[in-house]
Amino acid sequence: MRMNVIGLTMGAALALGGVAGEARAATDKVVVVTAARMVDVLSGRMVERPVVVIKGGRIASIGTDLPAGLPADAQRIDLAGKTILPGLIDMHVHLDSNPVYGGYTGLQFTDLFWAVQGVANAQSMLRAGFTTVRNVGSSDYADVAYKQAIDEGLITGPRIVPAAHALGATGGHCDETYLPPSFRAKGEAVGDGPQQLRQKVREQRKYGAEVIKVCATGGVFSRNTEPGQQQLAEEELRAIADEAHQWGLRTAAHAHGAAGIKAAIRAGIDTIEHASLVDEEGIRLAAERKQPVWFSMDIFNTEYTQAEGKKNGVLEDNLRKDREVAQIQRDNFRKAHRAGVRMVFGSDAGVMPHGTAGGQFRVMVEYGMTPIEAIQAATRNAAEALGRTGDVGAIAVGRYGDIVAVDGDPTQDVRLLERPAMVIKGGEVVATRS
Repeated sequence: MRMNVIGLTMGAALALGGVAGEARAATDKVVVVTAARMVDVLSGRMVERPVVVIKGGRIASIGTDLPAGLPADAQRIDLAGKTILPGLIDMHVHLDSNPVYGGYTGLQFTDLFWAVQGVANAQSMLRAGFTTVRNVGSSDYADVAYKQAIDEGLITGPRIVPAAHALGATGGHCDETYLPPSFRAKGEAVGDGPQQLRQKVREQRKYGAEVIKVCATGGVFSRNTEPGQQQLAEEELRAIADEAHQWGLRTAAHAHGAAGIKAAIRAGIDTIEHASLVDEEGIRLAAERKQPVWFSMDIFNTEYTQAEGKKNGVLEDNLRKDREVAQIQRDNFRKAHRAGVRMVFGSDAGVMPHGTAGGQFRVMVEYGMTPIEAIQAATRNAAEALGRTGDVGAIAVGRYGDIVAVDGDPTQDVRLLERPAMVIKGGEVVATRS
């Protein structure tokens, strides 16, 4: 029996290798993209009549004239009248969440339902222009599976930076808090004390995590926790950050409350998620920390939660918490931006439908950013926070040929990003709007 299982596994691997090989061979082609304008997110300038040459899925050259020596079979993508910008990056998504099923309504489905429906969510993110997403917490290593299937060419979706299971304290936001004791439900990466949490970091990395997510405070959509409540001690957060950094991984802390935010910043966490109730000291710590720390503030999704949450089964206690933090978070976004805190785009897609994530650009501008700053938060800044300035986040030589095209000028009307005209990933057109 053991030999039969090994034989089947090897056969499946060979078959998948063939599919992947075909996908890699297809990316050897040359693609030439032309447009009316290009947003250079590195300089913040607009480039007129750009010519972008993509070879093998990566950008080979950028200019304003067709280069000599292009192969006769080079593919031409002429985006006349349109503006191109880099593929967008959402730093906070949950692909295996679905806001239509709130509260206890999700218990009507089998466990793997969430991973299966997540395939469609990944496709929705890509069609919305997000060619890279950081998935900050997933059950059953589903985000690792999405990444593997996309990389193998088996399904369509963005480039995924997976976190696998989110770390947290017993009874905290990242634990299983909705079921009675008889179910013995427990979060897969729950730990108490520095050593247990170090072990959880190693376990997530072992099975494919590329970022470590930790819940430093309570949350809006958990039960029996409050957003402002600190749930891990600073020494625990420092152990997580140190262990992750030792393995070459970056860290993200779910942190609504002021005390937890400050503890996470002092502990060396790389990105602070939500940052809803941050105080003046926390803003100062973030702005002044020598090792860069980034705020990822989801200031858009409350519109969906308050409009649709009750109908979707979200419990009143969760809606109450969302109402209480929503405006405070938006006001603190403005304060943090004014103070010079580094900011990235993070929508918390899954709290609202994934395909609507681009709606956050409008709110970021309403609360103090210029359109180019909002665009840079989802491109240049996000790539820096990921440590991936060599492959994503800009239309630049050597980076992936990930491009979004819009009608008009998004540096004047950022809402254009809500409806991309075309999405290109690695030189391949993956979405168009009719």
